[in-house]
Amino acid sequence: MEFHVFAAVLAAAALHAGWNAFLKLRLEPLLAMTLIMGFAGLVALPALIVLGLPPRSSWPWLATSIALHLAYSIVLTSAYARADMGQVYPIARGGAPLMTALASALLLQEPVSALQLFGIASLGLGVAAMSILGRRSGGRVDPLAIGLALLTAASICGYTLSDGLGARASGSPHAYTAALFVADGITLSAYAAWRRGGKKLREALGYWRQGVVGGTMSLASYWIAIWAMTIAPIALVAALRESSVLFAVAIAVIVVKEPLQWTRALAAVVILFGLVLVRLG
Repeated sequence: MEFHVFAAVLAAAALHAGWNAFLKLRLEPLLAMTLIMGFAGLVALPALIVLGLPPRSSWPWLATSIALHLAYSIVLTSAYARADMGQVYPIARGGAPLMTALASALLLQEPVSALQLFGIASLGLGVAAMSILGRRSGGRVDPLAIGLALLTAASICGYTLSDGLGARASGSPHAYTAALFVADGITLSAYAAWRRGGKKLREALGYWRQGVVGGTMSLASYWIAIWAMTIAPIALVAALRESSVLFAVAIAVIVVKEPLQWTRALAAVVILFGLVLVRLG
């Protein structure tokens, strides 16, 4: 992976941490996700008008990804409704890059060195450790929540592979990304309207400023990732994106003034070690 791609994906990870911070609105997870994805789709709409639809060769991948993104939103918010973030996040975000690396190696046979595979494993374990070590003790383990978290990881793996292959097939990652976000915004808004009703969606619009900022950051973050997957191995890009947890901790310590636990600092070292291996490999 060339340095400018490596740096761009790290910037995308920082943006990913930023928009996830906006999920901590005074809204239930599904409505917060819908607000951000809906505005991300609106921000992407002008680009879609200018760029046009991606070539038909990418449409099967695009349709698959739209379905998987919707599934991701449903299972993730369902998991958060049953368990705290400390139980769900480690499995979902730590497991996703490991699943993606395995699927990429088996299905795509992309060239990833042994050193880089070790780096991917370090990243995934570091993300899981940071979340587990930072959570409050005493929480009850909910088997269904664990299952939903695993489904979340699988959906992340699925749409990552689908988007990487779809962007490559289209020859235009920018048109592909614009179409994806517009479609995601429509489908998730329709689902939320069905599940929660129009009144709840109108209440969520009271946070439209956060929705615009969070949606723009979400769009920029994944746009960079999709572009990167057209010129670098998908497994490496997927793993690097999970370094967003480092930026999330930095936001918590610097902006929110939360104390930095030594256990989470140790997990951060593991993540940084994984980043170095991915870059050097």
